[in-house]
Amino acid sequence: MSSYFSPESITWRVHSDPSMVVGGLRALLEQALQPDAMAGVSAHSNFRDDTWGRLQRTGDYVGILTFSPKADADKLAARVRSVHAKLSLDDPHLLLWVHMAMVDAFLDVAVRSGLKLTIAEQDQYFLEMVKFAELVGIAPADVPNSLSQSKQYFADIRPELRASDDAKRAALFITVPPLPKVIRFATPFAPTWAAISTLAGAALPKWARDLYGAPTLPGQELATDIALKALRSSLQLLPEAFRSPPQLKEAKSR
Repeated sequence: MSSYFSPESITWRVHSDPSMVVGGLRALLEQALQPDAMAGVSAHSNFRDDTWGRLQRTGDYVGILTFSPKADADKLAARVRSVHAKLSLDDPHLLLWVHMAMVDAFLDVAVRSGLKLTIAEQDQYFLEMVKFAELVGIAPADVPNSLSQSKQYFADIRPELRASDDAKRAALFITVPPLPKVIRFATPFAPTWAAISTLAGAALPKWARDLYGAPTLPGQELATDIALKALRSSLQLLPEAFRSPPQLKEAKSR
């Protein structure tokens, strides 16, 4: 009944942190900047018609691979690999980009939000996340497994990144998703989501914000870090039942 990652792993610490609510959205915004990967998503995904379902499935995927028993993680990963193969979305170069953008976003947002991780622990996170990449079908030897290797990876791939029309449309859907009128006008959900998604965009690395054409104001990085820490502190005040993924609750009960 054991999972791939123990409670003592850095992956468990990062993926159970409240900052994941921002890190997950930043990951989607970052992943969209590879035009070939984004074109594949646009051609085969129902993101526009089922925005919330897509976000939920993405969250479940991360939660199951992190916290659920290995058999459940293997079953889900096999299903994802099969879908990718059928839709010709299994290009190793693009799969690696999606993986690295996700790992970069999760870790950077967590650290900037106040999760205390040494450089050695950040290196360990990259090393542990090679298993995530392997499960989706990427050869482990091809996956950057340290902070320095990750920085080199992003420097090397930068020339092929851009904010395509598909990426800009996806960013708009993430920032201002379609909501039922009763939720948009009768609850605080819409402004809360807008604040979180705006913070996710502000937390993108400068090169990514530049590609989206977003201005960088003086002191913006510091202001963003302060806002990230404030949000994480606020979320930590919520009961665990409201801020923990169901897979984490099940893992703790085991």
